[in-house]
Amino acid sequence: MSEFAHQPTPILDRVSGPADLKALTDGELKSLADELRRETISVVSQTGGHLGSSLGVVELSVAIHAVFNTPMDKLIWDVGHQCYPHKILTGRRDRMLTLRQAGGLSGFTKRSESEYDPFGAAHSSTSISAALGFAVGRELGAPVGDTIAVIGDGAITAGMAYEAMNHAGHLKTRMFVILNDNDMSIAPPVGALQRYLNDISGKGPLAALKAVAEGVESHLPGPVRDGARRARQMVTGMPGGATLFEEFGFSYIGPVDGHDMPTLLATLRAARARATGPVLIHAVTVKGKGYAPAEGADDKYHGVAKFNPATGEQVKTKSNAPSYTAVFGQRLTDEAARDPKLVAITAAMPGGTGLDIMARRFPARVFDVGIAEQHGVTFAAGLAASGMKPFCAIYSSFLQRGYDQIVHDVALQNLPVRFAIDRAGLVGQDGATHAGAFDIGFLANLPNMTVMAAGDEAELCHMIATAVAHDAGPIAFRYPRGEGMGVELPDRGQVLEIGKGRVLREGTEVALLSFGAHLSEVLAAAEMLEAGGISTTVADARFAKPLDTALIDRLIDGHAALITIEQGSTGGFGALVLHYLAASGQLEKGRAIRTMVLPDRFIDQAAPRQMYEWAGLQESDIVATAQRALHRDDAGRALRLV
Repeated sequence: MSEFAHQPTPILDRVSGPADLKALTDGELKSLADELRRETISVVSQTGGHLGSSLGVVELSVAIHAVFNTPMDKLIWDVGHQCYPHKILTGRRDRMLTLRQAGGLSGFTKRSESEYDPFGAAHSSTSISAALGFAVGRELGAPVGDTIAVIGDGAITAGMAYEAMNHAGHLKTRMFVILNDNDMSIAPPVGALQRYLNDISGKGPLAALKAVAEGVESHLPGPVRDGARRARQMVTGMPGGATLFEEFGFSYIGPVDGHDMPTLLATLRAARARATGPVLIHAVTVKGKGYAPAEGADDKYHGVAKFNPATGEQVKTKSNAPSYTAVFGQRLTDEAARDPKLVAITAAMPGGTGLDIMARRFPARVFDVGIAEQHGVTFAAGLAASGMKPFCAIYSSFLQRGYDQIVHDVALQNLPVRFAIDRAGLVGQDGATHAGAFDIGFLANLPNMTVMAAGDEAELCHMIATAVAHDAGPIAFRYPRGEGMGVELPDRGQVLEIGKGRVLREGTEVALLSFGAHLSEVLAAAEMLEAGGISTTVADARFAKPLDTALIDRLIDGHAALITIEQGSTGGFGALVLHYLAASGQLEKGRAIRTMVLPDRFIDQAAPRQMYEWAGLQESDIVATAQRALHRDDAGRALRLV
């Protein structure tokens, strides 16, 4: 008989959906969590992705699905990067190895992917607002059960979370917020709220006396009840024993051990049975829980490449070219060494933006404002108004969250805030939620704003130097995720003449006017066109605002066709060029003018090159656009006009 004959069937193999958890005992649910943790590690070791955050919510994922009735009950994960265990439990286990790949599962929650993802997310601090919307919909007759928002201690520092809690407390609508407090978002959370959470978490054992809020307390015998209330006051440290969350109108339960399955199950069951209004359950967890390499890493394996599950060693591709982010971080630090007025702001992404390099050398001049882009932009405006030189380093898609502040607090007052916009263009496995598609349009339409884009990493050095020297108003420069082109870097960036581009190769028939990091593809397309007999000029615009109108005039006058290429949406650089040509009457010259931009749709995750192929922005697409503009076929012969 085989030694494996009596091995029990893994519990996870018996789970095809959350309904199967209802038949499991509490002990089996605990064992299921252990299996789920191992499965998550195995999956991410093969796909890469957000590991630490997912490991931290394994027990929460099991307990929530065991107690509540999803999908009728709406479970909303804030950010959604911790949703891998949830996906495994909700019928997607057989597709987990497609995670973050073309045609596969999203790395975040996504409405179109599963009925168990009632609300998509990849940016933080939206869950409480969305859960309240579902809850009010239920009160108005929508087919919705309970609503549960799971939000991290980093995400709850953002103002939007407090706006939502204030509204929920005012409405007194039944809903559940689970605060996943792991004392670690992408970077260590910052601010007074985190100190407050740490304080009450550190007094956790006393909080058990609160049981599951006032309902249980009221059923205790008199002397015991009084003792419980006194202990609660000791835990909260606030007058009357009220926590900050209770001041917002929430019933507060916790802190509870987010990895203790019996405690989690008892807490959720009691809260679900007794709640009449909004409830906040404070669960203390460990990011990367149960996997030693993650628990021991500084970032708790927040985002990882494929790795060896036995050792935790990540498999990363080697490149001779530095990343744009690394170039920015080092060159900004060099400039800060020369200019004591230079300061930098990040919104919870010091490592992701490269500002950790400057922070190590000049810690007093780098400010991590937490997940608070609105505050970060206006804080930078105040610094600029005081005479400092602030660099606000924020991902393109996250900068969208601070747009009103860019308009009202920076551009309107013509304050010299420098915006370093990382992750411009399509970003690969994070997909549409993180694509930097819109910043050219939403910045270049603002009065007083100067907008640049780096064609390569050397150009990024020049643009950093240009931004340092620019005190005439706000200035922004964009650059992509990933490695550069491998060009030689200058010892120090040169200050560029504002609004002046450059010509990289001269031709006579078609002009390719590139804006930003698609320059390498444009140069490759020019080689293909030349090989096909089409003489091609390549120019790097450098600036979307102000436009180099003299360069555009020269390209229009000297070529039969002008094509603009950018890693941005409709309404960006190409639109500005067309507007100029129309306003100056040059559309009447009979030249063929084409704009190549990202298509008017959101593009799902894939390798960046695959995404640009879907977008129609590969070298071959540029060649085909030029041929059609010149009415040429693939062999360079003139086509008959129809």
